[in-house]
Amino acid sequence: MTRLRIPDEIRACLFDLDGVLTKTAVVHAAAWKQMFDDFLRRRDGERFRPFDAVDDYDAYVDGRPRFDGVRTFLAARGIVLPEGEPGDPPERDTVHGLGNRKNLLVLEKIRKDGVQAYPGSVRLVVAARGAGLATAVVSSSANCQAVLAAAGIERLFNTRIDGVIAAERGLAGKPHPDTFLAAARDLGVPPAGAAVFEDASAGMEAGRAGGFGYVVGVDRADQADALRVHGADVVVRDLADLLREEW
Repeated sequence: MTRLRIPDEIRACLFDLDGVLTKTAVVHAAAWKQMFDDFLRRRDGERFRPFDAVDDYDAYVDGRPRFDGVRTFLAARGIVLPEGEPGDPPERDTVHGLGNRKNLLVLEKIRKDGVQAYPGSVRLVVAARGAGLATAVVSSSANCQAVLAAAGIERLFNTRIDGVIAAERGLAGKPHPDTFLAAARDLGVPPAGAAVFEDASAGMEAGRAGGFGYVVGVDRADQADALRVHGADVVVRDLADLLREEW
């Protein structure tokens, strides 16, 4: 028999997508780097300072809604661009244009290489459902549903709050707790009865700000200390670490 190493009062599990359920965080980081480096090279010439796919990604874009990521990174570099419009073409140097360019790059990489789920994460989700817990995906990605379907895990979740649904409902993105709170409401579980599973500092902050019963940091990039500082109750390398086999 498989038991979960999470508090007994937890009745729902709320999972981030990229880097927690699927191996797409590295795809996003590569797309952000390609997009920002192209922009910075055009702006500053060959002496431009590149986007760091680890440090800049973690600090400014990971876990945030796409356009917030653009704004946050540009602000860190002291760069001000017009907002533009949601439909701006990807070659336009506006916040929306750069965000749309990044999204095209991600979709191209996913179409080319496909999507894989972390086996340990799938094991935990299946075990949680087998124990009677509700499950949700909470992601800032507008491509969440397509990624879940490509990874073959779409049916493992009772509800999904992603970038599309957040926009429809007017929910603030991470590090605000709004999307996680919406998922808990959809599942009929109070925040104290839900666990948050995240790999980004912004997600840790959202979990802590929302008053959730358990906040799990998934350390995919040797940032365990940062995850704890930003609110993790526990940090694991793989979600299978939260499973215990009993006979």
